[in-house]
Amino acid sequence: MKITHSSTMALAAASLLTLAAGPARAGSELQPGTSVGLALGAPLPEGVYSLTLPNWGARSTNPATNVGVLTPLWLVWSTPWTLLGGRIGFDAATPVAQVGIDNPVGLNKAGWANPLVEVSLKWALGNNFYFGVHEGVHLPVEGPLEQIGVAYNFASFMQVASLSYLNDGWNLTATFAYGTGRNGTTPGSFAPSWLNYDLTATKTFGKWEVGPIAFGSADLSSPYPGYARQSQFALGGLVGYNFGPLNLQLKLTTDLAERNYGGRDTRIWANIVVPIWLAPTPNQQIAAKY
Repeated sequence: MKITHSSTMALAAASLLTLAAGPARAGSELQPGTSVGLALGAPLPEGVYSLTLPNWGARSTNPATNVGVLTPLWLVWSTPWTLLGGRIGFDAATPVAQVGIDNPVGLNKAGWANPLVEVSLKWALGNNFYFGVHEGVHLPVEGPLEQIGVAYNFASFMQVASLSYLNDGWNLTATFAYGTGRNGTTPGSFAPSWLNYDLTATKTFGKWEVGPIAFGSADLSSPYPGYARQSQFALGGLVGYNFGPLNLQLKLTTDLAERNYGGRDTRIWANIVVPIWLAPTPNQQIAAKY
C-alpha cells in the first residue's frame, strides 16, 4: 500500500490485519507482514479510502498447513482535523480467513477474524520524514476460527508506531506494532502479548514500484505455563503499478527463520488501494507515498 499516490498511503495506514499467523496457535493478532510496502508514517490527504488485502500462503509443517486471508473492505477516513500538528484519522476492518491442514488431520475451517477499529495521528516532521501512531482495539469474535485458536473471543489493544522517509521515489518505512494478550488454556481464550516489525525499501519508476521487503514477529509473554513462544523473520520483494485511481502492489515473502511454528511460510500478497472520496484541495501537495 505504498505508492507514489496519496490513496496508497491511506491504505497503508489501514493495513493492520487481525489474524494469527498459524492454525490452532496463539500469536500476533495483526498478521505479520501486513503493512510492508506501506508508508504508514505519512499523513493522508483528507478523504475516504478503501483497501482490499488478500493473501495466501503455505507453511512447511507435517502435515502441510495453508492459510488464506482476505480483508474485503478496509475503510480509512483521513479527517480535516489536526491535533498537536498531526492529522487525525480513523479506520476499521473485518477480515475473513481460511485455514487448512492436510491429511491425516484433514482440517478446513473458514470464518471471521477479529474486527479492528483504530484511531491514528500522523505528522510531517520535515526533510521528507514522517511519523505516525495508531491506537487500535481488536474486538471479540466467535465461530470456526475462534474454536481452533486463530481468532479470539476477547478484546485486546494494539499500538503502532511508524517512521517513513519519502523522497525522489523512495519509500523507506519501518513499522512496529505491539499487542496485548490474555492468559488462558482453551483455544480462542488466550494469546501472548506480541511484537511485529515490518520493513520496506522500495523505489518508484514512473508508474512502477519495486524493492525488497521484510518482516518479523515475536511473542513477548506466555499465556499459560509451558507455552512455546513463537517468532519468525521473512524476506521478500514487492512489485507495484499505479493505474491512476487504483494502486496495486504484489508481494512475495518466505520465512528465513522461525521458532515453534513447525515450518517455514511462503506467501503471496496483494494490496489494492482505491480512494472513494477526496476533499477538493486542488492546490494541496500530496505527501503520502501510497
